Amino acid sequence: MITKIIKEAEIQKAKKYIGYVDKIVIITHLSPDGDAIGSSLGLYHFLLEEGKQVNVLVPNDFPEYLKWMNGARDIINYEKHPELVAETISAAELIFCLDFNALKRIQRIGPLVAKSNAKKVLIDHHLGSEAFCNVTMSYPQISSTSEMIFRFICRMGFFEVITKECAECIYAGMMTDTGAFTYNSNNPEIYYIIGELLRKGIDKDEIYRKVYHNYSLDALRLRGFVLSEKLKVYPEYGAALITLSKQELNPFQCRKGDTEGLVNLPLTLAGVNFAVLIKEDKDYTKISLRSTGSIPCNEFASNIFSGGGHLNAAGGEFYGAFEEAVALFERELPGFFEKLKDRMIH
Repeated sequence: MITKIIKEAEIQKAKKYIGYVDKIVIITHLSPDGDAIGSSLGLYHFLLEEGKQVNVLVPNDFPEYLKWMNGARDIINYEKHPELVAETISAAELIFCLDFNALKRIQRIGPLVAKSNAKKVLIDHHLGSEAFCNVTMSYPQISSTSEMIFRFICRMGFFEVITKECAECIYAGMMTDTGAFTYNSNNPEIYYIIGELLRKGIDKDEIYRKVYHNYSLDALRLRGFVLSEKLKVYPEYGAALITLSKQELNPFQCRKGDTEGLVNLPLTLAGVNFAVLIKEDKDYTKISLRSTGSIPCNEFASNIFSGGGHLNAAGGEFYGAFEEAVALFERELPGFFEKLKDRMIH
């Protein structure tokens, strides 16, 4: 059994909404990751089984290594089909907002959701959810939004409705948002849920291979370049930094998702407990942070890069020159660890 973390009133209100409508839209955040796609498609398959008309919408494209999931090819990308996305939201009777906590996280889809008359349900596990939905299920103590989707379906009394395809998506989201269960995954209930998903017939080993053993040759060579040329260690802080400019990425013909996981590489070094990837993107610089133990990389992300996340996995953005983002990181690093030291002393 798993504990009833999500409030019963929230479950029942969302369940009532589902029962009253036919046209449902599921939306997730910009640059969708494994948890975003896994939770969205997990809910998508459940709602299809309930006889609903369901569409999953994303602000932009997502990595190729996630497109094996059943239903992924039917996801509507705003960048490619803005008019279709607008029409779909306009026709929706119920909108599920998954794995994000503020409308700015879905960029140009945000105003469309804000003006929609549809009922809205938020299911998310990040801190600081904004109040823009009729039902807000926000539980940062839960490891992933995909785990929340499993809990939500079961709490409504529909475990038997979960298909193998639904279970595969939920498992993929749980796996990717915990680094294959290497961080934020010490709750025994996570493994109870995995057991229940295995009962649905999933092959967890095959899912792992599809996600983590799916590099292109260029992506693998990029990892070699990062380790030999772009990794800087700050031993006095137990920290490491990887920087990648657009110019440096060009020779590797990067596809969407090819840089995923790079930030985790420095944590395999003895003595490194805090790792940061600063990557120049099209219109901004993306910051990814990982840590071990009690080092709060989400604090660094929120205080320095207007971001957020979890204790051991966080992200942020910097709008300015790429070199300025790197300089800002190096300038703020000593003070961050000085505050941590003071906190431990007191």
